[in-house]
Amino acid sequence: MLKATRIRPLNFLGLLFIAAILIGCSKPGGVRILKLGHGLDTSHPVHEAMLFLAEKAAEKSGGKMIVQVYPNQQLGTERELVELLQIGSLAMTKVSTAAMEGFAPKIKILGQPYLFRDDAHQARVLEGPIGEELLAAGEKYWLKGLCFYDAGKRSFYTINTPVEVPSDIEGLKIRVMESPTAVNMVQSFGGSPTPVSFGELYTALQQGIVDGAENNPPSLVTSRHYEVCKYYSLNEHTAIPDMMIVSTKVWDILSEEERTWLQEAADESAVYQFKLWEESVAESMRILEEAGVHVTYPDKEPFRKEAEKVYELMKTEDPEMYSLVQEIRNY
Repeated sequence: MLKATRIRPLNFLGLLFIAAILIGCSKPGGVRILKLGHGLDTSHPVHEAMLFLAEKAAEKSGGKMIVQVYPNQQLGTERELVELLQIGSLAMTKVSTAAMEGFAPKIKILGQPYLFRDDAHQARVLEGPIGEELLAAGEKYWLKGLCFYDAGKRSFYTINTPVEVPSDIEGLKIRVMESPTAVNMVQSFGGSPTPVSFGELYTALQQGIVDGAENNPPSLVTSRHYEVCKYYSLNEHTAIPDMMIVSTKVWDILSEEERTWLQEAADESAVYQFKLWEESVAESMRILEEAGVHVTYPDKEPFRKEAEKVYELMKTEDPEMYSLVQEIRNY
């Protein structure tokens, strides 16, 4: 498990350099400027939602709050951006909640396989007290959640063979996020989980370093991984949301009025993003089919059964987390 506040030695000099040239939050001429970095392509619906957030913040503040958005890992990888938030050198980022578990361990609950019954169940959980609690879970690590973004459902895509049943994953090197929960999930299906940065994944697939990966349809399309992976098996093993987070070192210096502008802008961007996401999934599936990707819809029950190994292990090793699983399932 990654330590919440530790900066990895290999990244330390790079972080110092970026921190030196970045001012995460400034107020020249009475205008509050917040820098937001992320790793997605500019065609991704989550990027569009962040632009919408910036527009709303400017609109609500009458131009007194400007959110500057830096996509495509311009300011660093997902992990590096979170670390920059922790030291206050960057104001905001979008992060997968799977990546957040190394900083705020409780959030790993959202990465568990087949946790939600359906979309409506997930929405009720995230919009209710449990969701509010999880948004606040990173505050003691200087990371405050503003809202959740829909990141759809993750399924396996592979280079040479479709995944129809869990045994098809046995022996395959599957790229996963830097997340112990994702590692456990792939291992429960018999695969060999291999953490790779998303920005390096296309090359890793091309060179055969990994045999496949897992993600949602829009990410498969915008990353162009479908050019290498011609099999997409929609087993939908996880529904891991994204989270818009702000550095508490930045949040704490905002006035109450500025906090209201930013929070309202984030909330409205989440509603907008949910609509964009539905449209993007439909368009992405059309693109994949036109590109000749072999899309299959395997029976989810065998995958769900194998995934219960994760929960059996959790019951003994982390009973508090298992109790939260039961609370969510019964919500």
